[in-house]
Amino acid sequence: MLDSGDAAAIAERFALGPDPTLAGPVARGEQGHVYRLTTSRGAWAIKEPFDLPGEAEVHEEAAYQDAARRAGVPVPAVVRTPRGDVFADLGHARVRAYEWVDLREPDVTVDPAEVGRVVAAIHRCPFAGTNPTDEWYTNPIGADRWDELAAASRSAGAPFSDELAAFRDEQVALEAFVVPPMAVQTCHRDLWADNVRRTGSGSVCVIDWENCGLADPNGELALVLFEFGRGDPERVRRLHEAYVDGGGSARIRRPGDFSMVIAQLGHIAERWCRIWLDPASTPDDRARAVAGVDEFLTEPLTRAVVSGLLDAVGG
Repeated sequence: MLDSGDAAAIAERFALGPDPTLAGPVARGEQGHVYRLTTSRGAWAIKEPFDLPGEAEVHEEAAYQDAARRAGVPVPAVVRTPRGDVFADLGHARVRAYEWVDLREPDVTVDPAEVGRVVAAIHRCPFAGTNPTDEWYTNPIGADRWDELAAASRSAGAPFSDELAAFRDEQVALEAFVVPPMAVQTCHRDLWADNVRRTGSGSVCVIDWENCGLADPNGELALVLFEFGRGDPERVRRLHEAYVDGGGSARIRRPGDFSMVIAQLGHIAERWCRIWLDPASTPDDRARAVAGVDEFLTEPLTRAVVSGLLDAVGG
């Protein structure tokens, strides 16, 4: 992890100005720790990732974020080194820098019309990327793996084992809706409330573009309808209408359009289960895992929820 002594090196690598101070980590995401760097010129978000992606992948993600910003999507600016590098090497760590934006806590009750307009702007963004599709967003877990997870969780005494076993049949039935992507373009692929936040002024800002890549925009819109609709048909309609009025190209017409969110939720839940089951996991790891599985099982995506979302948008 970084410490206050890294402030000068970070400021020098990114040419961010004199009198640097580093605070944090001020946030922890699934991708890495975030720190706040302040200099005489202003403030920046410094991200130290847990895993380092390939250079081509990183440069494409940054270029996509730049393109989205130019297209009017509210997104923090990517800061590069004077040589144009996205990462700065500190020797013991590699870090990235972004414009600092004051963000509120995740909130699924954010104005659905504003979310719809922002997602439409993302989908209108003229960017032709090559980061490929990923099974995290396209492939179901499958009955055999769910059975294995349920049995392992029960045998290990996981606190969520009964609830996971009870939900197994619904999840497997839901996964029968999953179909291959119909058409793909570069998408954010992670538009959960953690990454679509209100700013201090109340407007919406989209963060954490590291998972971007080719995906079906219909699936991304379906994910957003589930996350921010919160089972309220009026919220779903408002979000969908704002998206369509904003020029978004995706359309939700069938259960298969929910393939991305079905697959992604399944992979997220499996990951948390395996973290809890891992003998090397720390108590903090296991506590996060329990919270993650509980989130999957509380107000879950089900066939009935998919049907309600389709009804709300006229699908």
